[in-house]
Amino acid sequence: MEILIIGGGIGGLTLGLMLHRAGIPCRVFEATSELKAVGVGINILPHASRELCALGLEDALAKVAVTTKEYCFYNRYGQFIYSEPAGKFAGYDVPQFSIHRGDLQMVLLDAFIARAGADKVLTGWRCTRVDYDGDEAVAHFEDVNGNPLPPQRGAAAISCEGIHSSLRKTLYPDEGPPKYSGVNMWRGVTRWKPFLSGASMIRIGWHHPAKLLIYPIRNNIDAQGRQLINWVCDIETPQHLSRDWNRPGRLEDFLPAMADWKFDWLDVPEFIRSADAILEFPMVDQDPLPQWTFGRLTLLGDAAHPMYPRGANGSAQAILDCRALTDALVANPDPVAALKAYEAKRLPETSQVVLANRKAPPDAILHEVFRRTGDKPFRHIDDVISHDELVALSESYKRVAGYDKARLAAK
Repeated sequence: MEILIIGGGIGGLTLGLMLHRAGIPCRVFEATSELKAVGVGINILPHASRELCALGLEDALAKVAVTTKEYCFYNRYGQFIYSEPAGKFAGYDVPQFSIHRGDLQMVLLDAFIARAGADKVLTGWRCTRVDYDGDEAVAHFEDVNGNPLPPQRGAAAISCEGIHSSLRKTLYPDEGPPKYSGVNMWRGVTRWKPFLSGASMIRIGWHHPAKLLIYPIRNNIDAQGRQLINWVCDIETPQHLSRDWNRPGRLEDFLPAMADWKFDWLDVPEFIRSADAILEFPMVDQDPLPQWTFGRLTLLGDAAHPMYPRGANGSAQAILDCRALTDALVANPDPVAALKAYEAKRLPETSQVVLANRKAPPDAILHEVFRRTGDKPFRHIDDVISHDELVALSESYKRVAGYDKARLAAK
C-alpha cells in the first residue's frame, strides 16, 4: 500500500515521516524544481510540537529554533497588560518552538530523506488530477515547463499542496475566492538585539490603528549576538490584493500607523525599517468544506482547511491531520475507509478552528482591553480587567485550538 503525497511542504513531509515510521510506503511529489528554505516565522504549538518530538525531531528543532518562554500583551502605548509562560515553561511536556518556516521544512526534509531515502522525494512534479483505476489512485503530473510526466499509481493520493491546491480546485471548481476578513497583513524579519526575555512572543495594540506580533525565530545569527526576529502587522482596511505569500510590501502602506510606538524596550518604527524584506498578505480563509475525501483522494492541511494566518494554527492543524490520517491508515486495511475515517475525525475539528479564528482570535485579550478602555491609556490594568478574566480569555482559545493542558494530558 503506497501512498502518493502531493506537496513537499510542512504537511506533506510530516505525513511522509509518520507513514514511514508506521511502515507504510510513500513518496512525496513536489511541484517546484527545488525544495528551499523560504518564508518567514511560524510557531509550533504544544499539540503540534508533541507530534514532531515523537518523530525524534526535538533536538534538530531546538538547534535552529527559539524555544518560546512566554506570551506578553501590551497596548499601543507600551503599557503591559498580561503575560504567561509557554511550552515547557508552562508545564507542558514538550517545548514550544518559534522557527523560520524554511528551517522547519528543511528539518523535516532532511529527516525524511535520511529515513526513507532521497528517491522518495520527487521535485518538479506538479499534479494536475487524480483518477481511479480499480483499487488504485492514478495521479497525473506535468513538469515545470508543462510537459506531461508518467502517471503514478498508489493506494491513495493525499493533497498537501497548501492554499493554492490544484486538486481542491478540481473537486470544488465553483468554490469562489477566499473570504477577506477586512484585515491586511504585512510580515517580515529583522536582525535585532534580544529584548524582554529573548524568547518572548509579544502582541501589541489592536487593528485600530494597528496590531503587531513579534517573536524571535533564530538565535545568535552574527558576532553581535543578534536574533532573527519575525513580525506581523495587522491593519483593518477595505483594500487587499489576492493571496500571495511572496508579494513585496511597502513601508508607507502601514508604518505610519505605528509612528509613535517607541517603548523603553523597543523602538518599533526603527525595528520595522531595519527589516530584511517586507511581504504583504491579506488575512483570508475559506468556508469549511462539506467533504474532503473522494474515493482514494483526500485533502490535508491548508488544502483542506485554509484559515486566518494567526494563532500558529495553520501548521499545527496540518500536523494534527497527519497524525489522524496515519492512525486511520494503520487501523483500516481498506484505504478508502481509512480516508473517510480521517475525514470524520478531522473535518469537524478543523472547521471549529476556522470559525473560531474569525470570532475569538488568540489575541482576544487585546481586543477586550481595547474595547474597555476606548483605546486610551489606563492607570492600572486591574482597573480595566481582572487577572482571572485575562486567564479565562487565554485558556478559552487554547481549548478551541486543541492545546489546552487538560486535553493534551488526556491524550
